[in-house]
Amino acid sequence: MVIDSNFFMSLAIEEAWKYQGYTYPNPAVGCTIVGKNNEILAVNAHQKAGNPHAEVMALKNAFLKLTGDVSLLDVNSSQEIHNYLLANHKGCFEDISLFTTLEPCSHIGKTPSCASLIANLGIKKVYVGSRDFNKEAACGNEMLLACGTQVQTSVLQKECDALLHPFYMWKKNRFIFFKWAQRLSGTTDGGVISSESSRKSVHAMRDVCDLLVIGGNTVRIDRPTLDARLVEGKAPDILIISREKEFDQTIPLFKVKGRQVFIEDNFSTCQEYKNIMIEGSAKMFAQSRDIVDYYVCYLAPRFGGTTGFENIQDTFEILNLQKDTQDIIIWMKRK
Repeated sequence: MVIDSNFFMSLAIEEAWKYQGYTYPNPAVGCTIVGKNNEILAVNAHQKAGNPHAEVMALKNAFLKLTGDVSLLDVNSSQEIHNYLLANHKGCFEDISLFTTLEPCSHIGKTPSCASLIANLGIKKVYVGSRDFNKEAACGNEMLLACGTQVQTSVLQKECDALLHPFYMWKKNRFIFFKWAQRLSGTTDGGVISSESSRKSVHAMRDVCDLLVIGGNTVRIDRPTLDARLVEGKAPDILIISREKEFDQTIPLFKVKGRQVFIEDNFSTCQEYKNIMIEGSAKMFAQSRDIVDYYVCYLAPRFGGTTGFENIQDTFEILNLQKDTQDIIIWMKRK
């Protein structure tokens, strides 16, 4: 039976983008498990550093579908899932195909080796998008080939590489992304714009970014906290871009324990951090455009407000478009 490798890899890519921005210092990775009759058994993604990798979550869900063994539902740690699958698979994976956006890891770190698990489960066909450039985890493909697994590489590699790009930048020096929310009318002012689920998404990103950059006028007008309370996460350090150094110290962001707040008229402080989120609108966009790698826009289906991104002529390549319960989330890079 002919297998549509691009289609199944695209499902893994789409799932992984749902967690882009949440997985630092790990990459966003997706995995699809396909049965012998081309039926989809599982589509999963790595959701947060320390949690099971995408392949492990997909294999867990595929096992549940193939065997009906609900005992695995209560098994959550990566090591425990590995152990359970190895002890109980009874050859159920021999006819399945596995699609992963990133070469399965070969090393044992916070979680066991995915390549070793795949090989020991008897999986015969693995399709890989991006090769792993991280020397610590690389060579999973070679491990699989040595065990007799068929490995097809470079499936939708361009799309998988775009998904992996933040991880590449963290390893190289730093990744900087610019986030904003706007209405259909293009306005970015006038109070809360995005939905609660979108705001939780932003807080999940703040939880893992180590520096958040914001403009001085926004701080003075909005008096924000800029923490990750909606996901019970940690608050990042803050860089306020402002020529004026004096701020009302009762503004909530200055009251967060354990955080550093920098007030500068340039972005040089970014050089000391790895995963950096910039929040702002047109002015901050213009100031930061030469240092930003990716952009993420939360587009709310409503009108209102008065000002937004006027007189900006940039065009973008859309990397991914997701719909949450209300808003549209668009990841982009500038052309």
